[in-house]
Amino acid sequence: MQQTVDFDADLIRRYAGSGPRYTSYPTAMEFRPEVGSAEHQHWVHASNETGRPLSLYVHIPFCAHVCYYCACNKIVTADRSRARNYLDYLYREIRLQASLVDPDRRVEQLHFGGGTPTFLSEQELCELMAVLRENFHLAEDDSGEYSIEIDPRELRKDTLGVLRELGFNRLSLGVQDINPAVQKAVHREQPLDETLAVLDEARRLGFRSTNMDLMYGLPLQTVDSFSATLEAVIAARPERLSVFNYAHLPERFKPQRRINTEDLPDSDEKLAILALTIERLTDAGYQYIGMDHFALRDDELAQAQRSGSLHRNFQGYSTHAESDLVAMGVSAISSMPGGYTQNHTDVRDYYRDLDEARLPVARGVAIDDDDRLRAEVIQQLICHGSLNIRRVESEFAVHFDDYFAAELQQLQQMQADGLLEVDERYIHISERGRLLIRNICKVFDRYRADQEVRFSKLI
Repeated sequence: MQQTVDFDADLIRRYAGSGPRYTSYPTAMEFRPEVGSAEHQHWVHASNETGRPLSLYVHIPFCAHVCYYCACNKIVTADRSRARNYLDYLYREIRLQASLVDPDRRVEQLHFGGGTPTFLSEQELCELMAVLRENFHLAEDDSGEYSIEIDPRELRKDTLGVLRELGFNRLSLGVQDINPAVQKAVHREQPLDETLAVLDEARRLGFRSTNMDLMYGLPLQTVDSFSATLEAVIAARPERLSVFNYAHLPERFKPQRRINTEDLPDSDEKLAILALTIERLTDAGYQYIGMDHFALRDDELAQAQRSGSLHRNFQGYSTHAESDLVAMGVSAISSMPGGYTQNHTDVRDYYRDLDEARLPVARGVAIDDDDRLRAEVIQQLICHGSLNIRRVESEFAVHFDDYFAAELQQLQQMQADGLLEVDERYIHISERGRLLIRNICKVFDRYRADQEVRFSKLI
């Protein structure tokens, strides 16, 4: 696929709207309470027959500080003792989930997210990993992709060393912006020196890859101020970067009500920041992966995209396409060939089910043959920038032009605008269309019609 981007501000404005990020299809908006623990157990048992490796996700919801922009499922508290009760319940779920899984299935991917996973003490982190190792087949070498989200402000002297000894080999650092005024406006004051010290220590300890999260569209940001952030980040040279569009949805996320709407950059300023970001990062040797993600050209993610083996799941882009996901903790989402399930988002409901020795599944969605077909179309477009029509026809026993006649009709205007090319064998996304990939994927999303306003803005 093409690795470059043609930034057309007028075209982006014309296609501006909202839509899903397609970390799954169907998306979480289609999850329903009628799908619960019984379906989850059935799908895990069925997945055991495939012999596929596993991915594990563990959600740690606690944060010592509230970041006003954050839309994650979290519990903000300065009381570190609250983690103790949560971990006790989490261990119950780990044992319940592991009892469903064939013990020979190797865990190739592990991710701790949050919240702030390093809210936990080093002793608690060691204890959690010990419980996971007792119940799942974790790698004994360094071949797995074991990652954890890091808040540099929530590290003690020995934290990184302990994480490396536990088997973690990838870090994701929350940064967002280095400008002190912007940091103060979003209640995340984090000196650059502190962040860079974490990055240096991680490299010294042998972490294979580091990711930095940035965010554009935050209050008081300008092209000039964000240019300084980019300059500092490029100098630090993390292997991967995620540069997210801030979605201001104060009616849904209470902490965002503390952000002064008048301080937010307007749409033209945001577009200018995005254009600058793409230009500066690609000039510095980063490959635009898509959906706000960049990676150095020799990184595994960039190599996977060039070789056609890139995958997308609830943790974002991945090199592990053939893994089923068991997710544990409040709000965590599991993915099996039969469907998706999500745990309770309220910790009280999560505890209640586990008190009754039940899996704390709150909702989910079963996947039918049409979903699988559309998911494959969306996956190919998002990860590879093209769709092999003949391969899809062979795998799903459909005639593409007939099955997607209405969708192909909708793509005609996008083709006229230069976003893509369609022929008998392929749909190719153009350099101009890469930033609007979510718009293109929405055409193949049969659930999208009455739910568009519930998603974040596309750009």
